[in-house]
Amino acid sequence: MSIPHGFFSIQTPTPTTVSLIYTAVLTLAFLVILNLLIRIWRPKATLTQGELLTIYTMLSLSVAISGHDMLQVLAPILGHAFWFATPENEWSTLFFRYLPRWLVIEDLQVLKGLYQGESTLYFASHMKAWLTPVFFWSIFLLALMLVMVGLSIIISRQWIQHERLSYPVIQLPLSMTQQGGQIAFFQSKLLWLGITISGGIDLINGLHAFLPVVPLLPVRTMEIGNLFTEEPWQAMGWTPVCFFPFAIGLSFFMPLDLLFSCWVFYWVWKMELVLGKALGWRSLPEFPYLKPQASGGYLGLALIVLWKSRRHLRQVVTQIFLPNNAKDDVYSIPSHFQSYYRIAAILILVGTTTIVLFCAKSGMSLGVIVLFFVFYFLLVFALTRLRAELGPPVHELYNIGPDQMLPKIFGVRFFGPKNLTMFAMFWGVNRAHRCNPMPYQLEGLKLADRTRISAYRLVLAMILASCVGILTGFWGFLHVHYRDGFDGGFGAEAFRHLQQWLYFMPDFDGPSTGFMGIGFSIVVALTMLRQRFLWWTLHPAAYPLASSLNWSMSWMWSSIFVSWLVKWILLKHGGLTAYRRAIPFFFGLILGDYLVGGFWNIWGIISHRYIYTFWH
Repeated sequence: MSIPHGFFSIQTPTPTTVSLIYTAVLTLAFLVILNLLIRIWRPKATLTQGELLTIYTMLSLSVAISGHDMLQVLAPILGHAFWFATPENEWSTLFFRYLPRWLVIEDLQVLKGLYQGESTLYFASHMKAWLTPVFFWSIFLLALMLVMVGLSIIISRQWIQHERLSYPVIQLPLSMTQQGGQIAFFQSKLLWLGITISGGIDLINGLHAFLPVVPLLPVRTMEIGNLFTEEPWQAMGWTPVCFFPFAIGLSFFMPLDLLFSCWVFYWVWKMELVLGKALGWRSLPEFPYLKPQASGGYLGLALIVLWKSRRHLRQVVTQIFLPNNAKDDVYSIPSHFQSYYRIAAILILVGTTTIVLFCAKSGMSLGVIVLFFVFYFLLVFALTRLRAELGPPVHELYNIGPDQMLPKIFGVRFFGPKNLTMFAMFWGVNRAHRCNPMPYQLEGLKLADRTRISAYRLVLAMILASCVGILTGFWGFLHVHYRDGFDGGFGAEAFRHLQQWLYFMPDFDGPSTGFMGIGFSIVVALTMLRQRFLWWTLHPAAYPLASSLNWSMSWMWSSIFVSWLVKWILLKHGGLTAYRRAIPFFFGLILGDYLVGGFWNIWGIISHRYIYTFWH
């Protein structure tokens, strides 16, 4: 199943720019219904809940790796520089000599078919040229996956059993598969009401693409930013008001205080833009420095979480290296976990060693490798915490990774052209992290804990799914674009960054570095306020999350607001009973969007035309 899912995913951004991947949910729904039918004739042949959720986790991982901020970004980079080099941009003299030839394609005859189409991958010359870079990049991506799996294993017990985080994203798959799937789940009238509303909206809007006489329901076309035409309010810029049913449904399972924090901080960021315009801070032209503040905020979140987990982490290290010296307390690790953590340590060691060797062979210096990937994994760790605790419908870490922030902190000259060239190549795993695999890995471990799946088998299944996803993603990209042609995609972004670095050699960026510190400090301060005052509702993780004003949070804030308002009213006037009764309706909102909106998206891919997408 991972192969067709990965092949589909590499052709469209839609499934992997949301937290709950709709193709995995649709497949799970199909398997649950099939399970119910099989149970009538052969009860012993049905899949258990654990088996269904293992399939779901594997599909989510394989699709994520082929997704919008992984292989859809990395694969276009491999041939972009040589195909788009011109005498005007001077790329050949600027950085060609720094590109590792074993990681890129430089043969223009091979690239001609990729970019112009009407060719095939399956010429011997094409396959031979792509074999080396695909092999080495696959090894690198698998090494990243191994480190992420190891980190997920180590932190899972702390977050699942000690802190008992809510993992909102997995609530629908978990409920759908109870006891292998129950007819009672599909008999809920509220479920079908939700499906009817969201599916009906998508059906009408999809028909509008074929029959313009059918009215388009404006669930995502309202823009209020153009109402603010006077200074300084004009600085708010693009401010859409959208009501995505699936987002309202997913947000309903987020904790109430986190819902509140998300939309409040969205407007805090907007007011910061207005403040900068009102005060006319020309010495700070990028105020409020959204990306540096967000980057500092995520780093702060990661370090705070690590500090809170210190006792658990100390026990893990002790169990791995000195099992006889482990203390007996609430953080004590059962004996059967010892080998589990040793496996995690081996995965991290193998993955880290492979990453270091890969980067060293490509020309990066050892100190920069360590600095880059410590920064990278701290961001990934913070993102994973965000998903486990908040479970937002979308998240975006655009332009805040180590490839963008380290040159601002230290200056471009500190790194030199070889390191900077690899920074550009790593744009494929740093762009925005919307489909980063680690949150799916940890959610899989949470599902294993809830359903008594063998953790060892699940880890093996996740590694296998990662391998399949990587190879399928590369193959799908090449197969489709040798047939249809390609316009360059995200490769332009990576080499535009590199060109600017090498042309202008910007020095240390004091304001950006300072605002990274401000973002870090704000998250720390919010954490302290939250611990000191029980009535303090603003969550620190929502501050960096809400900073993506140019895309994700601008699309989502109004859906999150609606979900918060409905949930607040239900809890205030009906309590937990009303909340629990309403859950099937919000499941229905998700499923209706995914079923009908997903159908239009799949039809569009098959027919090579845009019809309708239920998300952005």
